[in-house]
Amino acid sequence: MEEEGMEEEGGSGGCEAMMDDQNHNNWGAGDYGRHLLGPAADPLGDRLLHGPAAGPTAGTELPAVPEANGVLRGCEPGKGGAGAGAIAAAININASTSKFLMNVITIEDYKSTYWPKLDSAIDQLLTQSPGDYIPISYEQIYSCVYKCVCQQHSEQMYSDLIKKITNHLERVSKELQASPPDLYIERFNVALGQYMGALQSIVPLFIYMNKFYIETKLNRDLKDDLIKLFTEHVAEKHIYNLMPLLLEAQSTPFQITPSTMANIVKGLYTLRPEWVQMAPALFSKFIPNILPPAVESELQEYAAQDQKLQRELMQNGFDRGDQSRKRAGEELTYNGSSACASSRGYR
Repeated sequence: MEEEGMEEEGGSGGCEAMMDDQNHNNWGAGDYGRHLLGPAADPLGDRLLHGPAAGPTAGTELPAVPEANGVLRGCEPGKGGAGAGAIAAAININASTSKFLMNVITIEDYKSTYWPKLDSAIDQLLTQSPGDYIPISYEQIYSCVYKCVCQQHSEQMYSDLIKKITNHLERVSKELQASPPDLYIERFNVALGQYMGALQSIVPLFIYMNKFYIETKLNRDLKDDLIKLFTEHVAEKHIYNLMPLLLEAQSTPFQITPSTMANIVKGLYTLRPEWVQMAPALFSKFIPNILPPAVESELQEYAAQDQKLQRELMQNGFDRGDQSRKRAGEELTYNGSSACASSRGYR
């Protein structure tokens, strides 16, 4: 009777609820607490550190140790003993401890912490001017991308990136539409160069997402996708306004700088090679092998085109090469005669 009374008192006196398996291993939260507190609270841990008093018993296993990914060793079914205790420990880990062990990034964490950092960095990269210093940590941004990919947020991150850049390009397109004709070519060149320059930083920062999501699951490439965005949201909307201005500028030498013309023509060819058909002669001046190869029967036509170009240059104040050489020779002769006369004392 006294033993039964003690058992009832132990069960109702506020002590921890205990569950024994067939090997008499306690499944209560108390066992796991002793493992966390260390050897002083865990007799088995104390024996492991200081050695058993009478030697280890047969079949004794080490306590379960958490792996980096949150899986516990010794949880294999059928082993009993420490394995059962490890399973009990895993069951009793609360939500915060589990999150700490597994380093989980929830969708709320991604939206409130990780994406805002990426959003701010992308903004700065898209609006930077050549030579500007950008106060961002590329290592930190790459680390954010890496962690989000590892936590299965690649799809959301890719969607956010595309939406972010699309909104930016739509603003750029509206600004170009409001540009006067005399500034249209130059502003298009700035927008194209700024965007292509930004891609040189954005694509490497998202290389982990590109490798393990875009290339693997979408069978595409991030750089190609981002170039396509500029083509669809900017270039396609302005090509029919831009091309006549380029042809007009071509007919008037140095209306725009040669570097600006070259950048735009090469950029358009990169965005969509078939645009060559809109102005083959213009593209052939900057892109090799655009026109068909020369044939002997058209040599007279080629010569006529060269003569026409020379006449246009002369009309705009450019002398022919032979006239320039003749004038340079006359100046050299005059200067030489003057030097000789001076040396002889003549004035």
